[in-house]
Amino acid sequence: MGQFPSKGLLSCGFRKAIAKSGLQPAVATLGPADLPPEPNSTVDWSDNAQFGDHIWFETSGSGDFCYVGEQYCIQKSVSRKKCAGCKISVHTMCMQQLEKINFRCKPSFREAGSRAVRESNVVRHHWVHRRRQPGKCRQCGKGFQQKFSFHSKEIIAISCSWCKQAYHNKVTCFMLQQIEECCSLGAHAAVIIPPTWIIRVRRTQSSLKSSKKKKRTSLKCNKSSKKGSEVNGRWKPFLVKPLISQLMKPLLVFVNPKSGGNQGAKIIQSFMWSLNPRQVFDLTKGGPREGLELYAKVPNLRILACGGDGTVGWILSVLDELKLRPQPPVGILPLGTGNDLARTLNWGGGYTDEPLTKILSHVEDGNIVQLDRWNLNVEANLELPIDVFNNYFSLGFDAHVTLGFHESREANPEKFNSRFRNKMFYAGAAFSDFLSGSSKDLAKHIRVVVSRPATLKRRSGSDDAISIHC
Repeated sequence: MGQFPSKGLLSCGFRKAIAKSGLQPAVATLGPADLPPEPNSTVDWSDNAQFGDHIWFETSGSGDFCYVGEQYCIQKSVSRKKCAGCKISVHTMCMQQLEKINFRCKPSFREAGSRAVRESNVVRHHWVHRRRQPGKCRQCGKGFQQKFSFHSKEIIAISCSWCKQAYHNKVTCFMLQQIEECCSLGAHAAVIIPPTWIIRVRRTQSSLKSSKKKKRTSLKCNKSSKKGSEVNGRWKPFLVKPLISQLMKPLLVFVNPKSGGNQGAKIIQSFMWSLNPRQVFDLTKGGPREGLELYAKVPNLRILACGGDGTVGWILSVLDELKLRPQPPVGILPLGTGNDLARTLNWGGGYTDEPLTKILSHVEDGNIVQLDRWNLNVEANLELPIDVFNNYFSLGFDAHVTLGFHESREANPEKFNSRFRNKMFYAGAAFSDFLSGSSKDLAKHIRVVVSRPATLKRRSGSDDAISIHC
């Protein structure tokens, strides 16, 4: 936590102790030359990942004061950015000033060989000063006083970015011994992947030398260890070492930010605040495979797919390819336009901004059901791919309209920024396609083989007849 003057009774030494809390191991202050040229807007999985890095997004919150305080704020009339992990706001020009007040984001991983190895099940609180805070103080039970001035500069609360507990900025509410207390991770601890499970490993000199040599077939090539792992010639800087517990239901969240009128972009930030940012993945940054491979051996794993039916199908297909056993159950946060699969599984027809804490409770407590999935083999032309559908597939009129929507959205994503507008596009494309009669008499050109050839009819006939609506 940063060092700010306030009307609370916290001493300077007290504030310095808070600034160092929650960061295991301690991190040396970086000089200006060591800072990245551009602020991170996504989780860094590379060798260059910094302990306690913030994840910055643009914000229009004019009521949020720059977190560094007036003493260190160097430009007050420019754009601000907000960290998704700890929810602090700073001016873009003031980001480097965070090093001066020794404030970093909540740690999302630990270093191999650090003292955290000896305390692998311990997560510390990550305390943050707040000038505005909803709810009530955990100690005295009173609400956090909001000044008549909307732009009050007084720090009124101290809250933890992990468990979300908040206290008044007074020694009568927040006591010194709480700084180093273990954090419970809050109401959703069962689905949060603790930072102590995720280990960043340094590449040793011997591994660097061996990587320059020609590849050799060896049983040790694809094994993981505390020294890291190298799979298919690619170095993996991170590995996951979970603690087995029947109470834990670790969750991976995959978000398609393009779904539902770009609603997913806000969802990503909300999940990074509620969970460990390293368990939230943007599907436009390489797809779901990397995340699924990293967490493949985590027991009781659950997955939340945030997007449309196509997003869910994509994740399920990658799970098929990886052959995980047992296969993790997949929940759905419907952000698409149709969301037929989400309706079938009782996740609703669309996300309506309900609190994410409610969604996380559904994921944790939801019943696991089996879903039939089919491999569709097209034999008429061997050049065609093998397609997978979940509970239905379409061809002809319906498929042509859906394909037109997909291609238009890929070409002009800025025009598809609301679910209502997407539905209007569907209606217009369907009406135009219907008038053109592009799928007329489609049934005359199709033969469906079940156990023996079947006759296609527009209406149900004998037991051997199959109806196809064209």
